[in-house]
Amino acid sequence: MIRCQTLLAGVVLALLAASPAVLALEGRLVILTSFPEDLSGLFQGAFERKYPGTQVEVLTQPTAAGVRYLQETAGNNSIDLFWVSAPDAFAMLKATGRLDPLQPQTTGIPATLGGFPLQDPEGAFFGFAASGYGIMYNRPYLAARQLPPPREWDDLKAPGYFGHVALAAPSRSGTTHLTVEAILQGEGWEKGWGTLKQLAGNAQTITDSSFAVPEGVNRGEFGAGIVIDFFGFAAQAAGYPVTFVYPRLTALVPASIGLVKGAPHPQAGRAFIDFLLSDEGQELLLDPRISRLPVKPAIYALAPPGLPNPFTDPQLGAAVPFDAQLSESRYHLVNVLFDRLITGRLAELRAATAAVHAAQAALDRRPDPQAQGLLDQARAQIAAMPVSAAQASDPAFLARFGDSPGQAQDAGAQGRAALEEEWARFAQAHYAEAKALAERVGTR
Repeated sequence: MIRCQTLLAGVVLALLAASPAVLALEGRLVILTSFPEDLSGLFQGAFERKYPGTQVEVLTQPTAAGVRYLQETAGNNSIDLFWVSAPDAFAMLKATGRLDPLQPQTTGIPATLGGFPLQDPEGAFFGFAASGYGIMYNRPYLAARQLPPPREWDDLKAPGYFGHVALAAPSRSGTTHLTVEAILQGEGWEKGWGTLKQLAGNAQTITDSSFAVPEGVNRGEFGAGIVIDFFGFAAQAAGYPVTFVYPRLTALVPASIGLVKGAPHPQAGRAFIDFLLSDEGQELLLDPRISRLPVKPAIYALAPPGLPNPFTDPQLGAAVPFDAQLSESRYHLVNVLFDRLITGRLAELRAATAAVHAAQAALDRRPDPQAQGLLDQARAQIAAMPVSAAQASDPAFLARFGDSPGQAQDAGAQGRAALEEEWARFAQAHYAEAKALAERVGTR
C-alpha cells in the first residue's frame, strides 16, 4: 500500500513538473483583435483543445478603436491580450504603459526580418506573422473592362481605373494605415499624399472596414483593392478568381500580440502567446483559410506552393525600411488628415479627378501647351496639403494637435477641432478649383 502511495505521489509530481501551465491556467481568456474570424477562430479552437479547461472569448474591433478602448479602460481592464497587425499600435500602448512585458517560451524566431525587429526588445509585444501590403484584383472584372492587371500603386492612378478601386479608411483599418504610411515613408510626405489622393480619386468607395475591400473584390464589386497580403492569399486558396501582388513600394512588418497590463487571466494569456509562437501555432498560419507568413523560417518547409518566403526573398519589402516610431508619432494626424481630405471629401475629389482625366484625354488628342499649364495647375491643387512635412514631424505641432493618447480631452481639443474643420474647407476649396481649371481645358 505504501509503495502504491509512493508511486502515485511520484506520478503527480511528474505531471506538475511536466505541465505547470496546464494546471495553472485560469478558466477564461479574453482577446481583443482586429483579425477576421477565419484566423482568430482557428486559433481559438486549437487552443481550447490543447487547454480544455480554458474558454477563450474573442472580441473584434478595428485597430484604432481597440487602442482607444484599452487606453480608456486602463483603470478597469477586462482584456488579456491585444492581437493586431499594426506595430505602431503596440508602440503607442507600450509608451503609455498598457502592456505587460514577458518572456515567451519559444525558440527559432530571428531577431529581425528585413531589418525590422520581430520582437519588442523589452518583451512588451511579439511578432507572430509577417505582413505585407499590396493590391488584390479580380481577373474577370479587369478582363471584361480591358484593364491591364496592376502591379504598382501608379497603375491604380491611371484614368482607366476610375471607379474601379476600393480601399478602407486608415482610421478604421490598421492595415490600411500601414499601407498609407508605407507610401508616405517610401515617397516622402508631399509626393506620398499626392499618390494617395490620386488613388482615392479613382476609388469607387472608401469602406468602413478592411474586410469589406477583399470581400468586394472576391464578389466582383471592385476591380482592385488595397489589402493586406493574407486576404489575397486566402482568397486565392479558396478558389476566387483573384490575384494579389506586392508593389515595389510596400512595407513588410510583423503582426503582433501582447499581454495587456492588468490582464485578469495572465497565465492563460502567456500560454496563448507561447502557443501562437510554437511550431504548432506557426504551422496553423499555413492553413488555406489563414495563409499568413510565419516568423519561424523552418516552418516554410511545410508551406504550400506560391506562399512567399520573406526570409529568402530579399526584394519583399526592401524598398521601404519601415519606421514604426515615425508612424506611431503621427498616427492620429495621418488618420485625421486622410478622413478630412479624402474620406469626408470623396465626392469632390472624385469629381476633380474625373475632370482631370477628361482634360488629359482632350490634350492627348489635341496638344496645347497653354491648356497643359492649366491642367498642371489643377493637379497641383489636388495634391496641395494643409500640413507640411516639417509640421508632421514637429513635436510641438503634434502636441497642439493632440496626437498622443489621452490628449483628446485636454484644452487642446478645441484647437484640434478647429484645425480639422480648416483642413476640410481647404480640401473642398482646392478640389473645386482643380475641377474648374480642368474644365477650362475642354473649352480652349
